[in-house]
Amino acid sequence: QYTAAAIASQNKQLCTPCSVDTIESSQGQEDHVSMGANAALKTIRIIDNVERILAIELFNACQAIEFQRPARSSKPLEELIESFRKVVPFIENDTIMYVEMQKALQFIQKNNPEKYVD
Repeated sequence: QYTAAAIASQNKQLCTPCSVDTIESSQGQEDHVSMGANAALKTIRIIDNVERILAIELFNACQAIEFQRPARSSKPLEELIESFRKVVPFIENDTIMYVEMQKALQFIQKNNPEKYVD
């Protein structure tokens, strides 16, 4: 949760409008410098961050559901968990979480979540 919260906080910082950082150019002959490219780059970082947050949330949700076994969830959700577990194992012992988060991110990037929705 700390990692996801830190990433979400970074997204809030990245949402500051680029227009507040305009600078004078051509010795004052031009009204402003377009910050469109900077805005696009920040948007890409935000999208990447949202993917990471979703991966962490999916990881946490799957872990939580596994703690409730033998109870079962809906068929689509169980299919999602089964697919996810082929990539990211249930964590029973201390481990380096970065590696597992990267696997979860790759799962998010390679799978279409719509196929798990009724």
